[in-house]
Amino acid sequence: MLWHGTVPQGLGLQVQGLRKQFGNLQALRGISLEVPWGDIVAVLGPNGAGKSTMLRILGTTVLPDSGRVEVAGHDVVVHPDVARRSLGLVLGEERSWYWRLSGRDNLEFFAALHGLRRSEATARTVELLRAVDLDGVADRRFDRYSSGMKARLSLARALLHEPPVLCLDEPTRTLDPVAAVAFRQLVRNQADSGRAVLFTTHDLHEAAAVASKVVVIVGGRVAATVDDRPDAARLERLLVEAAGQGAPSSSE
Repeated sequence: MLWHGTVPQGLGLQVQGLRKQFGNLQALRGISLEVPWGDIVAVLGPNGAGKSTMLRILGTTVLPDSGRVEVAGHDVVVHPDVARRSLGLVLGEERSWYWRLSGRDNLEFFAALHGLRRSEATARTVELLRAVDLDGVADRRFDRYSSGMKARLSLARALLHEPPVLCLDEPTRTLDPVAAVAFRQLVRNQADSGRAVLFTTHDLHEAAAVASKVVVIVGGRVAATVDDRPDAARLERLLVEAAGQGAPSSSE
């Protein structure tokens, strides 16, 4: 499925000097990164590096202490509603589904929450179920979906309102290798359609496989940025080196 929107000017996602502290714990210490249109940028880091805190700020559920974040050119603090409408967010362990409803019914319900009329919601649901290869199990109850099916349905839900920017927070961590490979291809398809995609992970091989650029975060700081599709061995060296330099710990 191709994105039906027109690619805006500027960057898909821009983060400048992002800082966030919880009590005495500094989760983010001046993070800066950019995601151009049509690119996939992987944010790689160990658990507790600050990846999920950054995603929550992008999704406007947490306010930054300082710094600036723009989603499709919209400041998440100044214009949170517009920024939120410009973003599709996929979480690795999403728990807001209605487990006794089918995949189709779930998508139609969330489409209605986005303001789509019934006919629009039905048509959009059919389109997305086909795009993520779930049309054959669309009427199966959600609680009978495999982990891979749930991940694909989460991606479909994030795309209901046709956002130009897509952010994924370790969405494959519960998937088996075959399901993870299939999911990554779906993500690549979104970048090919012109969307800007940010993908957080602690999996070296996943970062190497999916991204055109990798940003390594350790202790709430950018420890390294690699622009040339590095292999997993190089990323491992960078991550070990960054962790060994004594970067302060932070919490997601």
